[in-house]
Amino acid sequence: MVKRKWLVLFILILTVLLLVACGGGAAQPETEKPAESGPQAEEQSARSETSAETTEPAAATEEAAASSGATGGTVRFGWGGSPDTLNPGTFVLYESYVIADLVYDTMFDLQLDGTFKPSLAESYDVSDDGKTWTFKIKSGVKFHDGQPLTAKDVAFTYNYYRSHPDFPYVSTYGEKFESVEATDDTTVVIKLTDAIPNIEAQLYAQYVLPEHIWSQYEEASAAVEFENLEMIGSGAFKMVEYKQNEFVRLGANKEYFDGAPKIDEVIFQTFGNPDALVQALTTGQVDVVRDIPSTAVPVLRNNADIGLVIGAPRDPSVRDIIINQVAPENCPPEDGKCTGHPALLDRNVRLALAHATDKQNIIDVAMLGLATPGLTLIPDSMGDWYNSTLEDYAYDPTKANQILDDAGYKDSDGDGVREMPDGSKPLSFRLYWPNDVAEAPRIADLLADSWKQIGVKVEPQAFDPDALTTACCPAFDYDIMIWGWAWGPDPDGALQVYRTSDIVTGSNETGYANPKFDELYQQQSVELDPQKRREIIWEMQKMTFDDVVYIIPYYQQDVQAYRKDRFQGWLTDVPKVALEDFSQLMIVEPVQ
Repeated sequence: MVKRKWLVLFILILTVLLLVACGGGAAQPETEKPAESGPQAEEQSARSETSAETTEPAAATEEAAASSGATGGTVRFGWGGSPDTLNPGTFVLYESYVIADLVYDTMFDLQLDGTFKPSLAESYDVSDDGKTWTFKIKSGVKFHDGQPLTAKDVAFTYNYYRSHPDFPYVSTYGEKFESVEATDDTTVVIKLTDAIPNIEAQLYAQYVLPEHIWSQYEEASAAVEFENLEMIGSGAFKMVEYKQNEFVRLGANKEYFDGAPKIDEVIFQTFGNPDALVQALTTGQVDVVRDIPSTAVPVLRNNADIGLVIGAPRDPSVRDIIINQVAPENCPPEDGKCTGHPALLDRNVRLALAHATDKQNIIDVAMLGLATPGLTLIPDSMGDWYNSTLEDYAYDPTKANQILDDAGYKDSDGDGVREMPDGSKPLSFRLYWPNDVAEAPRIADLLADSWKQIGVKVEPQAFDPDALTTACCPAFDYDIMIWGWAWGPDPDGALQVYRTSDIVTGSNETGYANPKFDELYQQQSVELDPQKRREIIWEMQKMTFDDVVYIIPYYQQDVQAYRKDRFQGWLTDVPKVALEDFSQLMIVEPVQ
């Protein structure tokens, strides 16, 4: 049930080249490394304004080389974002989760076929009533500082996350945990308040922390403010060097309990715009690019040195148009500004915007067809959890105009922009997006054109992702945003975003509040019968769709690319696309 905001990259600057020569382990041309935004979260990028002068990592240190068991060179990733933090409790952006997946271990791993497999767990048992889970932890696992990882670290981690409600997402993973206890060094016992259908989804994104480090940060503010720059985990890669909005350098862990990676290190480097990112791939500055703009696909297809991988993302993803509809009585008391336009509280206005949104045109123009029209936060790639019976709002500006006319929104002064029924305020909405979402500027232009036809004006503005998070969640200091989410394979995470209780944390970014939805959420969270649970989840999707909580322009495919002449062994025929995945970076090796 992982939630993570994600960003891709985009500011249309056509001619910026990043020429940085970087040494590598294999025969490699010049290489540079970018970063991206996100986890498995919305696309953000506090770095789009870094120009072509991106700092490259220093040459590998002796310490980094010593930490590498292999002699397999350096895989250089280019991306458009950067981790927002290295503290697993406060992750928001997808990039943070990408790094954490490599540095930390979890009880279960999410595989590229969408299933889970035990990782730290050697075995596990569940009681007849489904409320007690007993996990046997693998022995011999060590943290990067040489200290052993035991069941006590696992129990500490789960209790730590759920005892810190200021953690925006991970604190919710243990909502059904009554107690977590390490009965010895290899045994963890989790007792639940209710039997649940998705224990794997609750555990696979709870990165196991070293108690000997994190126990020093028990107090609430200390836990949130801890930067965790050393990022001591037990995973297959170790943190070597990190400069936010510039690069992340990880070295191979030669003592990894599941076998050492074949490569020496992996570097993720942030680029300021997509043209520079694609150029870095074609010139050999980077080996892999995670977020390829759809406009670059035709050119890259004709490059014999480049391999393209297009398909369903590892983490089911949506692009969303987020509408601020928080009611005054639900405004977060401490952090809330709640400056949203009052017209957006009216379902008629949201419905009119939906009818005035030409999703297919957005897909054709902004995504070059590499997407499907969306409905709710649960995307079609979630299989049976996706309510395929919903019928989308037809693109119909005439109908949208009639809805607004009937609701009393008139253009009384003839300036082309409607006003509130009481004449107090024009329908002019602030439209924001993070500046590393590649297609967002084009989407904003298309929305402005189509919404103008119904008397709605937009005031567009791109933001640094971190700044947009501050304005968004839980400040509610916006009207409408273009952003996105990426989820794990279980729908629970996507449903949490609609809960009233999550308004105060900012996880509920729209401010939507519906007691009936909250009740259904609790029902599905403990329903063990898959068919009955699906029926509840389909009902919840219909409810939020009818309420026009979001406008979902599309569910996109992932487009990634790699240089065929640099590293080999990439898994390109698996159901999910994720060249940055742990399973990929364990097996790739230099081309001989």
